[in-house]
Amino acid sequence: MNRGFWFVAGAGAGIYAMAKARRAAETFTPEGIRDRMAGLGVGAHLFAEEVRTGMTEKEAELRDRLDWTVDLPGELESGGGGFETPRSSAPQPKGFETLAGARSSPTDLEGTD
Repeated sequence: MNRGFWFVAGAGAGIYAMAKARRAAETFTPEGIRDRMAGLGVGAHLFAEEVRTGMTEKEAELRDRLDWTVDLPGELESGGGGFETPRSSAPQPKGFETLAGARSSPTDLEGTD
């Protein structure tokens, strides 16, 4: 019985080692590396999306807590006040611009020399 046990244990360890070696070899093929890089890119995009979502939620929470809002670009051009003004009684439209979204692009700044 002792020899049979060790024979089965050795055969199982050999099969396990071969399967692990095959997986490791597939990892270092061009397709395997491409799959790993694609997975890393997807993970990075998901992480960035989660961070953006968290920032937006926290910003909205802080704006509600402080009762502040950001003027929309049309209000800034007409002299509607500063960046932060008390919230009016009118409901704020969904997707209002944040401070980062209200920044000018480099092409808008060309005539400011």
